[in-house]
Amino acid sequence: MPLPKVSEARELTDEKLSQEIVAVKRQLFQLRLQKATRQLDKPHQFKHARHRLAQLLTVEGERKRAASQQSQEQK
Repeated sequence: MPLPKVSEARELTDEKLSQEIVAVKRQLFQLRLQKATRQLDKPHQFKHARHRLAQLLTVEGERKRAASQQSQEQK
């Protein structure tokens, strides 16, 4: 399974982006729980989930910076 592309994250709406962030954080929690109870079958999923979370948080940060920059320019 290849790593997800950041272009996919940029296509999401703000609401869907925040929902996706929560979902990935929940997935990471579940993976940590499975690792602690020795039920984790695919340890590479940590890398994929952390990578996806970083992409989503980056896109969210870009949008916040762009919005704050626009509001400062309007003043």
